[in-house]
Amino acid sequence: MTFLDLLSYDFMQRALIAALLTGLAAPAIGTFLVQRRLALLGDGIGHVAVTGVALGLLTGTSPTWTAVVVAVLGAALMELIRERGHTNGDVALALLFYGGLAGGVLITGIAREGAATLQTYLFGSLNAISVGDVWSTVVLAAVVLVVVIGLSPQLFAVASDQDFARVAGLSVRAYNLLVAVLAAVSITVAMRTVGLLLVSALMVVPVATSQQLARSFRATLLGAMVVGCAASVGGLLLSAGLSFTVPVAPGPTIVLLALAMFTATWPVGIWLRRRSRLMAPFPEVTATPHRSTDQHPHAHGDDCGHPAVPHGDHVDYVHDGHRHAVHGEHYDEH
Repeated sequence: MTFLDLLSYDFMQRALIAALLTGLAAPAIGTFLVQRRLALLGDGIGHVAVTGVALGLLTGTSPTWTAVVVAVLGAALMELIRERGHTNGDVALALLFYGGLAGGVLITGIAREGAATLQTYLFGSLNAISVGDVWSTVVLAAVVLVVVIGLSPQLFAVASDQDFARVAGLSVRAYNLLVAVLAAVSITVAMRTVGLLLVSALMVVPVATSQQLARSFRATLLGAMVVGCAASVGGLLLSAGLSFTVPVAPGPTIVLLALAMFTATWPVGIWLRRRSRLMAPFPEVTATPHRSTDQHPHAHGDDCGHPAVPHGDHVDYVHDGHRHAVHGEHYDEH
């Protein structure tokens, strides 16, 4: 079987559509998470979303939409805990992360679903994407992209400098909460292709790759989306090709391909940053003017006992915390 034969299958076409949308949506919102130094927030939301998937399996409803509801609620709770800034905030977040993962595994067992079923959501699956999953992915990804692109100036202002955003009249809490909710939606979009446990990598690695080459936030955002699409589609095709001989989940393949792209651009980024530093102009230095005085209580010379400091075409003598130089009939003091 060739690649062309594989692409003729409906499940592969559905997987490609989901991968393309995932590659666009996840890095788009991930750019703002990286800007806010919250790169690992997606990992925590992914753990909580496992409980949502399990509830969908238990109730017989769509795991995608139950995961959306639980992930959004979990993201909102995480943002409130993070905003409070209590000393035990990290512990509370850790309890939420691990509780979400453990609860999902437990509920999956109660629903009498095997580990193989849950694994398709944890690490992605080629043939598990249904037509309904594709439509859910299209709707959710469209929401994420429209909001991110439409509100990118406001989101950038809040992510870069919250004090400036408040002065500008923006509701920092509302926009922070919006970013957390969009991150939760993006994670549920990606769970069928990348998987809940690896989706955070697709939100971060393409952004880090784009930052190696881009020199503006807009270029970083667009570059991250391009890298995300290339990694998602390329990883999916590579996983499909490897499935001829060994069963390989698309999630790890997508993440490893994204990491390979980062590794390839890292030396280029170092060279560009070094080149930028070398081309930067030297700072202007304003010379301190000399003060002239006609009289001086002490005549400086070779035997005066004061330290002599060569200074250009003359000699300065250190005296009473000043440096004096004989210039004709007067002294320069500096």
